[in-house]
Amino acid sequence: MIDVILPFIDIFQKELLLFASVCFLIGSIDDIVFDGLWIGHSLRRKYFVYNQHDRAVVENLPAAQDDGRLAIFVPAWKEAGVISAMLRRCLEQWEHPNFRIYVGCYPNDPDTISAVSMAARGSDKVRLVLCDQAGPTSKADCLNRLWSALCQDEIGESDNFKAVVLHDAEDLVHPKALELFDHLISRAALVQLPVIPRRAIKSRWVAGHYGDEFAEMHGKQMVLREALGVSIPSAGVGCAFAKDALARLAVYTRGKPFDATSMTEDYELGLHLTDGNSRGIFARLRDQQGQLVATQEFFPDNLEDAVKQKSRWMAGIALSGWDRLGWKPCWRENWMRLRDRKASLAAIVLAFAYLAIVLTGLLGLLGMLELYRPEPLSPHLKTLLLINAVFLMWRLIMRGHFVFRLYGMREALLSIPRTLVSNIINIMAARRAMVQYIGSLSGRPMAWEKTDHFIPNISETRQLPPLEVLSRSG
Repeated sequence: MIDVILPFIDIFQKELLLFASVCFLIGSIDDIVFDGLWIGHSLRRKYFVYNQHDRAVVENLPAAQDDGRLAIFVPAWKEAGVISAMLRRCLEQWEHPNFRIYVGCYPNDPDTISAVSMAARGSDKVRLVLCDQAGPTSKADCLNRLWSALCQDEIGESDNFKAVVLHDAEDLVHPKALELFDHLISRAALVQLPVIPRRAIKSRWVAGHYGDEFAEMHGKQMVLREALGVSIPSAGVGCAFAKDALARLAVYTRGKPFDATSMTEDYELGLHLTDGNSRGIFARLRDQQGQLVATQEFFPDNLEDAVKQKSRWMAGIALSGWDRLGWKPCWRENWMRLRDRKASLAAIVLAFAYLAIVLTGLLGLLGMLELYRPEPLSPHLKTLLLINAVFLMWRLIMRGHFVFRLYGMREALLSIPRTLVSNIINIMAARRAMVQYIGSLSGRPMAWEKTDHFIPNISETRQLPPLEVLSRSG
């Protein structure tokens, strides 16, 4: 029996290696082309823009010429542990004269309602809005209720808002974020700021991999998307939508601009509003201290929550996105959407690759013990593996570069072994997303799953730059 099974395993291992190698080669070529365009764009700005003009800082931006208030939407379900600190921090730090924070709570969540009421005491800048249904519903459903409250306020107060800013209840918001939104929103339908993940000391690997991914995503991918003139997805936090753009969309959606049937309503909304003639801006600007004007937040610090969150992203972007958003008659736009949607396929290929590695180790061990002599790899397969090894080194160097720019050398070095953690989480998330998506094809709707938010004590926080916003919150 062993004489039959081992040759089959040998053949299967080589077929897996070939399949994974070809898929990796295709994906690597895509990444290399993207990286090359980003490098060219960066060099052009460095030598033909910034050597002629000083880099702007947010404090030196001219005041917005058009009047209008900024509405900050904060959906809150079971957020009693973080919402109070977030609101107090915003009220103390923000110097913008004309904003209002709309906090969406649920009638069956008295703890969050109480926390919001206590934080807003003595201020007219916070408006608590109760949702019509008991929670939890979806984030989009809560945002639509806040939109309705904003429209009612505009009618009752005869004063218009110019933008809607989205934040989560645990966000650490830069003190000058509103000034930057106010300056740019008249030029675009969406303004997105960088998102900087932070982590607690105890979660070097799970929470840490978010920092690696976002460092590259918001240091390279979003920058080049804007440069290519394609639509800009919203990250759901640290973003401002032009109120007029939302109002135009609401006309076609029965007064509900946020799609409650979507797993990733923020991503889809960004693409809808910045598609065609509308513009999206990804704003990477620093303050006078050299810190990015960005939104910092703590991402899941355990495997279960990380898989749950990323499976929702995959199900909404990589799977449902094919059905809900389709494709456009523009190769640049379709290229970016394909890159967004290949996450699940890449995770499947990774799973096959890891299985092939395990089988390679098993066959090698059997060969050392002289229990079985594996067939040698073909020259073509060896060449493919060598090419992919070079591409892998390039990918690790590129990611390490962006992590170094944001977090320093220690985290850049940690990003190399964290790639394995990231791959494992993505494989588990892809499996979960596939199950949800296949179930939805048979008529079972995918349930929107909320991510639990938290802010650890300062003593539990890995002290990573940038620290300005976090230190002020302490």
